[in-house]
Parts: sequence; structure tokens; C-alpha cells
Amino acid sequence: MNTKIKNIGVMTSGGDAPGMNAAIRAVMRVSHFHGVRVTGIIGGYAGLINGQFLDLDMNAMANILKSGGTILKTGRSREFLEVASRKQAYENLQKSEIDALVCIGGDGSFRGAHTLTEETGAKCIGIPATIDNDIYGTDYTIGFDTAVNIALDAIDRIRDTASSHDRLFIVEVMGHDSGFIAVDVGVAGGAEEIFFPENPIAIEDAIDHIKRGIARGKKSSILVTAEGKKPGRAYDLAEAIRKRAGFEAKVCVLGHIQRGGAPTARDRILASRLGAYAVEKLIEGVSDIMVGLQAEKLVTHKLASVIGKKKQIPNELIKLAQILSA
Repeated sequence: MNTKIKNIGVMTSGGDAPGMNAAIRAVMRVSHFHGVRVTGIIGGYAGLINGQFLDLDMNAMANILKSGGTILKTGRSREFLEVASRKQAYENLQKSEIDALVCIGGDGSFRGAHTLTEETGAKCIGIPATIDNDIYGTDYTIGFDTAVNIALDAIDRIRDTASSHDRLFIVEVMGHDSGFIAVDVGVAGGAEEIFFPENPIAIEDAIDHIKRGIARGKKSSILVTAEGKKPGRAYDLAEAIRKRAGFEAKVCVLGHIQRGGAPTARDRILASRLGAYAVEKLIEGVSDIMVGLQAEKLVTHKLASVIGKKKQIPNELIKLAQILSA
């Protein structure tokens, strides 16, 4: 066991995700179990640069397991892209006697942690937390399950209205340039068509699909689309369908509602397992890695091997979505 780790810093970076607090809690409690102090960094990399540190104790962990968002705040820092700012961040870690850093976030957050390690030798471990579920090397990221269930609840409600009025609805879910939320929600919600970046669908094909449903007596339909790089994409789809087929589609953009609220049991457990595993690895002397979950087993990957890599939606799930929506 590496006795050099006496103080672990923990921060959340990038977009917030339900379950981040559960990961913070696990880092704190497992560190406490091993006699290691924990320092919270407020506001992600901006807090690291500005030295916004807070000593965490067991009392600070009370009742945060069920809370969405992050008690440590989060954000993105363009300033951290500068060498001088990263040097300042490392100096702040040294001044506060922080021996290692746990970074809870996504791809951009991991880039920052890896760069900091390369330039300064700082010990860093990443925990994947993003509702997009697009981090390579882990089957699931913290927050994804909660986002899917929030979106699914909304679609179930919209389905009632669509059926009552015999209407066509287009529901836009989040996901940046990843279709994981769209596909899971589409399959679970019985969507008649799913638009997502990894498997582009022509408008004409979607219209034909709607027409076939109408021909066999279908009165209402729900189409699900990932926001892609342009939030509000659902409105473009609705306009294209109106112009080409004359169908009027109601649009519902779910937006940031998917990132708030209490995390599901699955996200709480995932966050707890990954937070605990990150601490164990740091104490063992491991650094510059991401912890993840694959086939229900805890795994580690070098940060350099996961940064910038595109995780693929399983082909069998894409095929199943197409068959079930027929």
C-alpha cells in the first residue's frame, strides 16, 4: 500500500450529471476509511487555478447521495488550456499538500487531467460522468441511466397526448454528438423512428415509415431525435416533414431537464463503485488512468487510450431499434 497518499483532491468538471455527488461521497468515505484526507476543489479546473479548495469531512457528505448536480460546482475552463494556468494549478495542489486528484467528468476533463500529469507529474485518476454515455472504455457513465429514465418518463406522458389528439410528435433528447440517449429512449419508449448521428436516416424514409403506419390504422406517432451539434434540431425535422409530406409535427425539446433531479439507484451504485475504486487505485500508486465498468467488472484504462475515442452504439441495439419501430 502506498503510504505517500495523505490528501486526495476531488473535483467535478464539465457538464453536471446526476450521481456526481454519490461519487464525491464515495471518494470521501473510502478515503476516510483508509485514513486519507479529502480536499474538494470548487468549480472544476477554474477552482484548481484559483485555489478554491475546501476541506471535506464526513458531515459534508450527509444526504448528498440522493441529490442531483454537484456540491462542488462545475464548469469548463478555457484558461486551463494555457501552460501558465496549468502550472499555477499544480502549484496550488502543492501548497495545499494535495498528493493526488480525482477528476469526475467527461472527455475534456480527462484531457486536462492527462495533460496535467504529463507536464507536472501530478497523480490523477478520472471517473466518467456524463449523461451522454460517450466515454470510451466503460459500458456506462455516471448520469446516463438517470437521463434516460427522465426522458422516458416525458415520452410516456407525451404518448398519452399524442394518442388523445392523433398527433405526430418529435421529441429531442440531449446527447451532444452521441445517440446513446436517443437509442435507449427510443427503444424503451416505442418510438416510430429514431434520429441519431451514428445511423443517419433520410427524411424520405422517415416519412414513408409514418405513411405505412397510417395505412395500417396508426393514428399517432412519436419520433425521437438526438440534439446533435445543433440543439433545436427537432424543429428542422418538423419543418422538413411538413414541407415534403404535409404532416404537422408537434415538437418537444427536453433539454436540461435530463441533467437534473435525483439519480437513479443504478447511477448511485455505479458512482459509488467508481469513486471507491478510484481511491483504492490511487492508494496503490496508480495514476493517469480512468476507472470504468465493463461487463459488470471494474476496469482501468490509461487516460491517453480513451481520450478522443468514439464509443460505438452496439450494432445489435441499432438493428433492434429498427425492427421494433417497423
